[in-house]
Amino acid sequence: MKAIESPAPSNFIRHIIEQDLQSGKHNGRVQTRFPPEPNGFLHIGHAKSICLNFGTAENNNGRCNLRFDDTNPEKESQEFINSIKADIEWLGFHWSGEIRYASSYFDALYEFALQLIRSGKAYVCSLSPEQAREYRGTLTSPGTDSPYRNRSVDENLDLFMRMRAGEFADGEHSLRAKIDMASPNINMRDPVIYRIRHVEHHQTGNKWPIYPMYDYAHCISDAMECITHSLCTLEFEDHRPLYDWILQNLDKVSLHAASDSRDGADAYVLPRQIEFARLNINYTVMSKRKLKELVTNGYVHGWDDPRMPTLSGLRRRGYTPASIRNFCERVGISRSEGVVDVGMLEHSIREDLDTRAPRAMCVLRPLKVTLVNYPQEGVEVLDLACHPKDESMGRRQLPFGRELYIDASDFEEVPPPQYKRLSLGTEVRLRGAYVIRCDEVIKDAAGVPVELLCSYDPATLGVNPQGRKVQGVIHWVPAAQAIDVEVRIYDRLFNRENPDDKSIGDYKECLNPESLVVLTGCKAEPSLANAAPEASFQFEREGYFCADRFDSAPGKMVFNRTVTLKDSWAKISS
Repeated sequence: MKAIESPAPSNFIRHIIEQDLQSGKHNGRVQTRFPPEPNGFLHIGHAKSICLNFGTAENNNGRCNLRFDDTNPEKESQEFINSIKADIEWLGFHWSGEIRYASSYFDALYEFALQLIRSGKAYVCSLSPEQAREYRGTLTSPGTDSPYRNRSVDENLDLFMRMRAGEFADGEHSLRAKIDMASPNINMRDPVIYRIRHVEHHQTGNKWPIYPMYDYAHCISDAMECITHSLCTLEFEDHRPLYDWILQNLDKVSLHAASDSRDGADAYVLPRQIEFARLNINYTVMSKRKLKELVTNGYVHGWDDPRMPTLSGLRRRGYTPASIRNFCERVGISRSEGVVDVGMLEHSIREDLDTRAPRAMCVLRPLKVTLVNYPQEGVEVLDLACHPKDESMGRRQLPFGRELYIDASDFEEVPPPQYKRLSLGTEVRLRGAYVIRCDEVIKDAAGVPVELLCSYDPATLGVNPQGRKVQGVIHWVPAAQAIDVEVRIYDRLFNRENPDDKSIGDYKECLNPESLVVLTGCKAEPSLANAAPEASFQFEREGYFCADRFDSAPGKMVFNRTVTLKDSWAKISS
């Protein structure tokens, strides 16, 4: 089987797979897996792994499994499982066959543990968790053998079976691999492979009072699913010797016999773990623990808050699957850790929405304009393009009458130098309509402008008279037909480039107090009255926005700002 050509850039993982295919390793198969732990929502860093694992399978006519590594029921839930499935499908990927669970292999994992005990490669340790940490040693000093390391095979089998029967309390015993307490790799110092946890599991209920550790379950699950290339991030590089040790010390015939025959391998070869650099983005945090803390303590409004780097949050904010996949492709795959500028992600969504998002007008901070020389009851319907470069998107009709709304920021009674919008005695063009001039300002008791009395030039609809200079072009909506909408202005959640910087202290000290500004009473053109949930638009001169997938409905439209038209943070950073 030859690798299918792909427009995606090459990388070291592709080279490895190409070599394996040319040599006939794994009988020419490519089988990957995406193995999330269901203890939180997926974030943009996981998207890189999703694109790599599913993309690698697609590009090589292979298959990619979705397997939930659900070995820690204390932190897992069905809610997280459902969200992960939805995120993968939203990104446009499809897993091979049915969904897999490490918990489905618990019986086989238990039998393999018995096999390690019988071969003298595992023992039951009765040190408390605190004692075990003391015996483990440090990065610069070797560990010390557990006093229970030399228990007989029969005693270890008896104790482990009694652990399985639920006779002991949490933490009273553990099953450890017998490797080398003096190893310079701390992961190889007789790691725990089973611990006692009297916790109900979301898949297996109360069947098991013992649960396998991730490092033990993961490699065996890979082998049972006939995975060829186990792709993971660099933090697992030091775990690879344990991954290989476990598989090499189990009977390959038994592993093959327990493997998933639906993915049958003619020439059974153990999977190879390959590490790549994780995705780090500035102005955000990627730690599941920290993201959970933000949710639990109410700093954000749930895992799908549009300020969160979760895929659910990005989706609700208006990011598209194509923009995220393109971003991951541009970031690329390497073994060098680095930090990607969030501006690259924002560029990806701007680039995508520029071509696909229809244009519309929405006034965020309405200021009334009355055209004193326009007919009192007159209304005309203007015909505007939905997209300036794509006629296939069609056209929209926009009423025009005597009373309008413009944005308050587009008027200055005393304009600063180089001002290009409306001021007293100057002219601007209304987008797609006429040139108007401000003749008088009406203010409230506090001296704030509440209405502009203007005149329009009826000869300027779609025409720019020769020699006529206007201050600029501004957006507007008709007062009588405009709809009231709520607009949520989302910005970066953190105002520091590296919230994890230890010199700062608590990362929550970097939270941006203006990451969410809710504007009510905004005025939008009537074409937006029935915008579908998740529909994206470019609000002219304001940015890209989408109809909130949960809170928006006909009669109560809510729009989230996805991204500004330009990188407004560039000046701040410089």
